[in-house]
Amino acid sequence: MELLKDKVAVVTGGTRGIGLAIVKKFLDNGATVVLCGSRQESADKAVAELKEKNSDYKVSGIAPKLSNSEVMYDALTKVVDEYGKVDILVNNAGISAREGIEEYEDEDFDKILELNVKAVFAGTKAAVPLMKKAGGGVILNTSSMVSIYGQPSGCGYPASKFAVNGLTKSLARELGKDNIRVNAVAPGVTRTDMVAALPEEMVARIVADIPLGRVGEPEDVANAFLFLASDMASYITGAVLSVDGATQV
Repeated sequence: MELLKDKVAVVTGGTRGIGLAIVKKFLDNGATVVLCGSRQESADKAVAELKEKNSDYKVSGIAPKLSNSEVMYDALTKVVDEYGKVDILVNNAGISAREGIEEYEDEDFDKILELNVKAVFAGTKAAVPLMKKAGGGVILNTSSMVSIYGQPSGCGYPASKFAVNGLTKSLARELGKDNIRVNAVAPGVTRTDMVAALPEEMVARIVADIPLGRVGEPEDVANAFLFLASDMASYITGAVLSVDGATQV
């Protein structure tokens, strides 16, 4: 069964890692997907690789400035012009840092907030009028387990993800009357390129703190996004769904 048949989704940060897994999962479930990359070249490359795997995929790529609501509105309006609607927006793009507070530069903190928080705000602001006009929609935000527990360094990243949770819960209350559901997924340690590059002994220490005994796979996280995007979650809004194997912090 295709859970997103005939749906149109926009996924930011969709060229690699968890974002790319979300794009694949949505495509495999019948959606048309527009993925957003940091550069048009990276977006085009991801689209080409996806179509090489399955020529029937309905996927295209764009590279708008995610933190500018006017730019995002123009980009999403073009999606509507081409595909007729935007049913689902996934605000997934993000960056992190691990510096201690004394080493943290102001501009680095600002950079994290711009992509991890302001882009969620800007994308959502752009999508809402289009979704209202269509009678509703789904907005999904990528949070993190550190939005619940914090982390011992790199305070900008957990601060940004706490903000994502606040946006998610507040916007769910604001937009429910418009039939727009807003939820977030909070992944734990997931096997992305960054984790794959870690020494085996470090990964072993990480796994030791995870009751399920393994790190997460991008598909584990993508499954949560699929569920929340689908009609199976039609009465779920304002949730922050942890996908972390009950990680012990």
